[in-house]
Amino acid sequence: MIGERIKKLREHKGFSITELAELANVSKSYLSYIERDLNKNPSVHFLTKVAKPLDVSIEFILTGINQEELHLNNTEKEILDKEWKKIIEKAIEDGINKDDFKEYISYIKFKIWEKNKL
Repeated sequence: MIGERIKKLREHKGFSITELAELANVSKSYLSYIERDLNKNPSVHFLTKVAKPLDVSIEFILTGINQEELHLNNTEKEILDKEWKKIIEKAIEDGINKDDFKEYISYIKFKIWEKNKL
């Protein structure tokens, strides 16, 4: 899992395995072992080195979850997410499609702009 995540991040950044190894100052062969899951327990030191050029946190490499998502125990955020989900579900039940919703958002933005212009 960790190796697969590192490989996907590397490819997403457009780095070859050699380039990432050089940028992270790690052994190309060790990086290859990690990516192929031949070694499933890389050191924190290795993860720190690899995370930097990939522009992600160690937590993301380990879990696949963004730092912000790890701290979503904030009850206000959870309540907001549930509210948004209910609003969207209700809109879908009422027959509002994505294009309608986008048009409505544009209208609201226009009304806000118009209000601020006065």
